[in-house]
Amino acid sequence: MRVLTTTALVMLGLSFMLSSCSKKEQSQKTGMSYNDRTNGGYLRFRQTHPTPGPGLVPIEGGTFVLGGSADQDVVYEYNNIRRRVTVPSFYMDETEVSNQDWLDYLHWINITFPNDNELYYNALPDTLVWRSPLSYNEPYVDNYLRHPAFQDYPVVGVTWDQAQEYCVWRTDRTNENILRARGNLVTWKDKAGKQGQGNAGAGTGADQPFNTVMYLNGQYQGQGIDGKKMIPDLNPNAKATGTGKNGRAVRPVRMEDGIVKQGYRLPSEAEWEYAALALAGNTQFENINDGKVYPWNGLGVRSPKSKTRGLILANFKRGNGDNAGVGGGLNDKADITAPVRSYEPNDFGLYNMAGNVNEWVADTYRQTSFEDVDDFNPFRGNEFTTNRLADPAKGLYAKDKYGRPIKDPARSNKKLKYSEMLAQQQAGQAAGNQQPGANGNSAQPGVAADAKNPLAGKAYTADNRGFNDTVNTALYGTTTLVNDHSKVYKGGSWNDLAYWLNPATRRFMNQDESSAVVGFRCAMTMVGAPEIHPEGKPHLPVKKAKTFKAR
Repeated sequence: MRVLTTTALVMLGLSFMLSSCSKKEQSQKTGMSYNDRTNGGYLRFRQTHPTPGPGLVPIEGGTFVLGGSADQDVVYEYNNIRRRVTVPSFYMDETEVSNQDWLDYLHWINITFPNDNELYYNALPDTLVWRSPLSYNEPYVDNYLRHPAFQDYPVVGVTWDQAQEYCVWRTDRTNENILRARGNLVTWKDKAGKQGQGNAGAGTGADQPFNTVMYLNGQYQGQGIDGKKMIPDLNPNAKATGTGKNGRAVRPVRMEDGIVKQGYRLPSEAEWEYAALALAGNTQFENINDGKVYPWNGLGVRSPKSKTRGLILANFKRGNGDNAGVGGGLNDKADITAPVRSYEPNDFGLYNMAGNVNEWVADTYRQTSFEDVDDFNPFRGNEFTTNRLADPAKGLYAKDKYGRPIKDPARSNKKLKYSEMLAQQQAGQAAGNQQPGANGNSAQPGVAADAKNPLAGKAYTADNRGFNDTVNTALYGTTTLVNDHSKVYKGGSWNDLAYWLNPATRRFMNQDESSAVVGFRCAMTMVGAPEIHPEGKPHLPVKKAKTFKAR
């Protein structure tokens, strides 16, 4: 009898668990059930903290003193005045972008646009950065980018503009690979099997490369694109396409699904400096036990550990004429650059945040940036844009010949009234031609980006790279090299002295220039809660919402 009772209790418990698990979530404000196609298909997506994209590691944000690690200002620039700021959590590349990574990019261009010589040429790094009139560096001109001996070395000769283009490409290829692996798009195998059979997707967009923005806007779907495992569409107005189970309607992935990754981008200067210092390794209970001058602890550049004692911790020039040390005992094991996974990573797990190559960051250079920028997520370099509409009635974006959205300078700092938005679009369509906007970009038809917008009520400047500084272009190259095209790079390189290994030091170069000592790595915005490792830490209890029962 006792056994039967126990069995009954177990079965009762299991049935209760199963019934509770099968109950649909409810709106906390209306009591309506979510994800139920019978009541209109209101959606609540699984709340998730997305994993980082390939190559990235999470960086838990926090407060730190921007420019605080600089112990001296030997060049008397006074351009890194100390300022306490807060950096939100984000993701950052574990290593610098390598030659192999860049060759992958070039290969994709070659196979996707085989006849577009201009696109391929513009993506090529400038290998002539190795050339010097009084140095025999010609072998690097010919070999550094493509020879397999250098495939794991950081790519150099890349401009800031080229790095930005690589970030866009990497975003699209990562998301495309995720969606094809999941079956939301046609898989790589099925896509390859259709090659040579004519363009089955002609006219649907399948003949153009995947773009994340276009896909999320519903402009990359249809025959030759949709996969066999698309997501069921619970919207009662959705039409069945024939690809869903039992003929039910399906849909592409949305941003709300939490599947596609946020865009790769260059890190801001504050993010880069914060990640390089990695003070989280010296922090306990909000107390920083030790500051840092370099990405490692201590005031020296040699390892204090018993197994690696005396080894130099980064790739830099020890002194004039000493790039590698003495033969038979090379000090940093490198003469020019070194493989991207050389030396020990810092406490965030990032390699070569000092030395090897300087790295581009997203910020536009100004001497007073640290004094001017906001203290939360500081950044100088905003060029606010909006996607150009090709069909305002349908909300379709205009795209270029590579399938990417065309971006125009933003014309307002707030959401316009619907009537204002329609009037603006109609004015643009009536003009019928493109008017040049700020920075050489084309504005919405008939709308000058720098003109006072009567619909918005006041003038709006989309270009905030210089924080509304006035720049006298007549003086550029005469008394100043700073303009809106001046971008910051940080970190020191194989050909720099130890001073530049300090994360607070900063230099600048025009965004269309490149160097044999400058490379880059990518970052990605983290969405959701900023805490990376909540386990084992105290938290205030939060009660679940009560379930509403209709009576």
